[in-house]
Amino acid sequence: MRIAMIAAMAHDRVIGKDNQMPWHLPEDLHHFKQMTLGKPVVMGRKTFESIGRPLPGRHNIVISRQSDYAPEGVTRVSSFKEAVEAAGNCEELVVIGGGQLYREILPQADTLYLTEIDLQVEGDTRFPEWDDGSWQQIHEESGHSVNGLDFRFINMVRKC
Repeated sequence: MRIAMIAAMAHDRVIGKDNQMPWHLPEDLHHFKQMTLGKPVVMGRKTFESIGRPLPGRHNIVISRQSDYAPEGVTRVSSFKEAVEAAGNCEELVVIGGGQLYREILPQADTLYLTEIDLQVEGDTRFPEWDDGSWQQIHEESGHSVNGLDFRFINMVRKC
């Protein structure tokens, strides 16, 4: 099973502020759906609560240390190891946030699906730094959003 991570980030790797994304980029939401539909998605409790509901068409796995945490429509686990087991036999599992989970899983990740947004914004959560020498970019697509923001979709795989 491949372990992928997907994230959208502004300048300085900002991915969030007050448990929300500090931008609205419809093209990225569409890209996120394309990249995750039909796959197990793993997220932390705060990320799930910021979304507010299970994502349709995906096996939603939420990592929480609270043993009594049981939102409807998700599988609750207490560790990433349990999340991998809960995902079962699949080709790719996608980690969708938040910051703490990204930091924990980056060393194990095989694939990064990143959206870089040309935006300077305040934030309290950042995507972790990665070693460029360990990753190979396999796809890049630039675009201009309907709301005026420039962005790039970048796919990277870990080098052997």
